[in-house]
Amino acid sequence: MNDIQQLRNTLQEKKGEQLKINRSLANLRATLLNEKRSLRRYEQAREIIREVGLKTQQQLQLNISDITSLALEAVFDDPYKLEVEFVQRRNKTECDLYFVRDGYKTDPIGESGVGAVDVTAFALRIACWSMQEPKSRNVFILDEPFKHLKGIEDNTRALEMVRKISEKLKIQIIMISDERVDREITIANTDRLFEAKIRKHITKITQL
Repeated sequence: MNDIQQLRNTLQEKKGEQLKINRSLANLRATLLNEKRSLRRYEQAREIIREVGLKTQQQLQLNISDITSLALEAVFDDPYKLEVEFVQRRNKTECDLYFVRDGYKTDPIGESGVGAVDVTAFALRIACWSMQEPKSRNVFILDEPFKHLKGIEDNTRALEMVRKISEKLKIQIIMISDERVDREITIANTDRLFEAKIRKHITKITQL
């Protein structure tokens, strides 16, 4: 009789353990289902971010390449085109810039004329500003931005390019420049021209 009661007690204990196990399994199944749903949402969000990032990169490539290439074409007879490439390094997206001419890629800093680099640097500032939302103040202060640009013709074209960009984008450009072209050309491409002279440690500013 005692053996039967003991078996009954053991059976009840096992039933209790089974109930606990069943409850644990139900909780695990619910947790697993929630995790699967979260994983799907994460994967969907990651795909959306990837697509948005790709479209953003493509738009950046177009804006940066187009504006900079147009600036180079405005100054040089045989201009480079700027090519933008986005690459993954150390789990980060980085931007590489190349000059391209006749299908050949060139390192802008190491293998090209620094005059072209000056024009590109100016155009990149304009391109970056144009993509801001909201935009910062439309004022640029530049200290001899084309100091490596050689030749009267190229410097004349650079001044004309700056004037056209200023007019088209409604940008105020305050630029310090050593005179590499005739003064009449400078006056024709500026709203106001000031000459600074230092005599006996005193700076005198004259509007021309």
